[in-house]
Amino acid sequence: MLVRPKSGILDPQGQAVERALPALGFSGVSDVRIGRMIELDVEDPALLPEICERLLANPLIEDWEIEDPEIEA
Repeated sequence: MLVRPKSGILDPQGQAVERALPALGFSGVSDVRIGRMIELDVEDPALLPEICERLLANPLIEDWEIEDPEIEA
């Protein structure tokens, strides 16, 4: 599962990375957002949305998406 700040929510970590990139010689990078990846095995994948909403993400300030490693992109 990927969890990241919603659009419009202050992301101080993303801003710090965005400010540091030009000093390291990387230009043309904008709108950096820092999130987190959560890996877990569950017997019933249908439970994942509820687990996300109730425990792993704050739905007021974060968006989340479930990625299935079994499915090739």
